Amino acid sequence: MQELIERPKQKLAVALGYFDGVHLGHRRVLCAAIEEAQRCGMQSGVFTFLLSERHQIKGKALLSPDERRRRIAALGMDWYYCPCYEDFYRFSPEEYVQQVLIDKMNAAAVFCGDNFTFGSGRQGDVPMLTRLCRQHGISVTVVPMAWQGGELVSSTRIRDLLLAGKIQQVNELLGAPYAIEAEVVHGKHLGSRLGFPTINQKYQPGMLLPGSGIYLARAQVDGKWYPAATGLGPQPTVGGTDITCESFLVGYDGDLYGKVVRLEFLQYFAPILKFDTLDELKQYIADAAAAAERYFNETPPPAVAVCTKSGKNFT
Repeated sequence: MQELIERPKQKLAVALGYFDGVHLGHRRVLCAAIEEAQRCGMQSGVFTFLLSERHQIKGKALLSPDERRRRIAALGMDWYYCPCYEDFYRFSPEEYVQQVLIDKMNAAAVFCGDNFTFGSGRQGDVPMLTRLCRQHGISVTVVPMAWQGGELVSSTRIRDLLLAGKIQQVNELLGAPYAIEAEVVHGKHLGSRLGFPTINQKYQPGMLLPGSGIYLARAQVDGKWYPAATGLGPQPTVGGTDITCESFLVGYDGDLYGKVVRLEFLQYFAPILKFDTLDELKQYIADAAAAAERYFNETPPPAVAVCTKSGKNFT
């Protein structure tokens, strides 16, 4: 997937949206554009954007910008256009169609959800988009929302589940494991003193953290996956109040400080508790590590939703 800097020479089928989470509903829109491009001999493109802390109109982010881009690229998208929100949010609907879809993206077809809005103050809706695009010979396809378990798949629903620690349900709606990819930094080295050296990772500003607890996870180091027991939250046993994300990698022995590690959350295991002694805390970590290893060895690797012509895996 290439960054779109100059107007492509070839016509594009363009997916429109913020796509925070790249969840099953988002994947429907993205895959519809990709499949139309393949069918018509065009290329596919996505228009999304970066939000600053000044414009947090969507709530805290489910994925980092890099992770969002990575997941969209994995679907097979050709072009990626992701300007800052400040660069275009004052555009009128007419300016949006002309300057973004025509002048920048050379769009021949656009795809969006039925709740799509655009233009300054969200003046534009799907009927307006259809009317404006028709004037320029651009087709508009409204992709039906995705439903799962009798409920609409939405970023709001996923945020609520993430805060509740319901990580397996989160992963089902995302179509891939919830993940962070962050540099390993120095912490208090408590794990090392207990015989369970951990990696400490910090979330980017503006990210939504899962609910506090111990999670079974897996970590990727130099292309290899390791079972991981991840503690997300404060450290009450030693008087810690700051939120930390610390993971013990089962079977890994080495120095990861300064390296970027991918961590995928797979299952909620237990709450974070305050213990009277460090020996009790040590046993708690040992139990979590054993559970992570069992889960890793006995459970198939997490599935990732991909584009199909039928789109049935996104219903």
